[in-house]
Amino acid sequence: MAKNTICVWYDKDAEAAARFYAETFPESSVGAIYRAPGNHPSGKEGDVLMVEFIVAGVPCIGLNGGPAFKHSEAFSFQIATGNQQETDRYWNAIVENGGQESACGWCKDKWGVSWQITPRVLMEAVAAGGDQAKRAFEAMMTMKKIDVAAIEAARRG
Repeated sequence: MAKNTICVWYDKDAEAAARFYAETFPESSVGAIYRAPGNHPSGKEGDVLMVEFIVAGVPCIGLNGGPAFKHSEAFSFQIATGNQQETDRYWNAIVENGGQESACGWCKDKWGVSWQITPRVLMEAVAAGGDQAKRAFEAMMTMKKIDVAAIEAARRG
């Protein structure tokens, strides 16, 4: 187990979420699965309690903690993409698996976890500053899934 691990709270589907992430993103896998040693407020002995998993190289634990807490955009995974094909693949995998679109490259998976599918060209444009950053940012503000060609065109002016 890593010294610092992100713990993501799920109602009851941490294992399914971890398996989906492992199938969707490179450098992702499912590790140990811990079962409840006894009954607890949101489950019974033998239920999956925690799942170790890695998402794009980041160690996480999924905790089946029950319905007490819900996800919000205050936490998200940000996945940097190299081109439109990669952006489309991740975005579509999340949205078409029961997720939902949001704005500016954000979407939620079917468990309510927020994702930012962010092409590197967008981050490079913002980092460059000046007019090209402003144009790229204004273009992004009109999008749900990021359109790489539109960001590149806005950056050029």
